[in-house]
Amino acid sequence: MEYVYAALLLHKQKKEINEANVANVVKASGAEVNEAQVKALVAALADVNIEEAIKAAPVAVAAPAAAPSGGGASEGKKEADLPSAKTEEQAMEGLSALFG
Repeated sequence: MEYVYAALLLHKQKKEINEANVANVVKASGAEVNEAQVKALVAALADVNIEEAIKAAPVAVAAPAAAPSGGGASEGKKEADLPSAKTEEQAMEGLSALFG
């Protein structure tokens, strides 16, 4: 995951996403650099328009906060009754678009 974050950080800073830059960002984060993963990520992102992939990715939406209860009817509402947010797996599916 740190390699994807490194690529996104480089993209945001308008830096070239190449093996050396990704490795430097991962190394600066304190993580161990796996050169095979760096090469695989850079190769996978070669034909991907990251800006379009970010726009197309689904955004996880948090459940709205419950309104303060003033009456007896709303007190019976439990947390399970609130609309559920997307699961982490569903949110992460959008990242698969980065690997085309």
